[in-house]
Amino acid sequence: MLFLLLAVFGCFMALPLLFAVNNAFKPLDELFVFPPRLFVNNPTTDNFYDLFALMGNSWVPLSRYIANTLFITIAGTVGHILFASAAAYPLAKYRFPGSKALFSIVVLSLMFSGAVTSIPNYMVMSWLGWINTHASIIVPSLGFSLGLFLMKQFMEQIPDALLEAAKIDGANEYRIYWTIVMPNVKPAWLTLMILQFPILWGSDGGNFIYSENLKTLHYALGQITQGGIARAGVGAAVALMLMIVPIALFIVSQSSVIQTMTTSGMKE
Repeated sequence: MLFLLLAVFGCFMALPLLFAVNNAFKPLDELFVFPPRLFVNNPTTDNFYDLFALMGNSWVPLSRYIANTLFITIAGTVGHILFASAAAYPLAKYRFPGSKALFSIVVLSLMFSGAVTSIPNYMVMSWLGWINTHASIIVPSLGFSLGLFLMKQFMEQIPDALLEAAKIDGANEYRIYWTIVMPNVKPAWLTLMILQFPILWGSDGGNFIYSENLKTLHYALGQITQGGIARAGVGAAVALMLMIVPIALFIVSQSSVIQTMTTSGMKE
């Protein structure tokens, strides 16, 4: 009964994804049928042909938008994992003056949404001269406070005896961090990757990037869908394309997170 109940809820949660996939292959007349149909009757790839035709007429190549998005996403995700883990290690394993106050500030910062900090972020980026650069998107993502909190909680579970043994063997702090701490908190940084990657992948540059050559794929595809009802099919294709990469990353990483949580956890 438990597995049956989980299967029912799983199918219910998969309906939006199934609906988005079918919409991407629906001709225009089926997109406006009321009541809406879940499955497509006459599948077509015209929506994708129209999308690539519109992108081909853009004065900025599609490859430029993809390259900008990949650079922002990869640099922001990897940088955040490194910064969060490097900051969490001393907070988790050392007691120094102000450590509790610093961690309390991190916990309190979890209460504030991105809308609250958007103006201070813009002011800081403006003072640094990073407006209209990719750094204005990447650098704020490095300070994602949830990542530091999560990494600290995982690092506290590593036995102190293990680190002391490494010091006795002559390992310095950098080697301990990279060869002992990071492998043992693999579930944490895989989880951070799953959380941070979709946020950066879906970023359109906001109020930070104005140059068309620096815009992201999300912005370019979003502009295409602004053409009204005639581009409803293209909009459905855009929605599917933007969903594919984060979902694929989640599917690939989910098994690794579960496996490492069950097999590589260390207990005192």
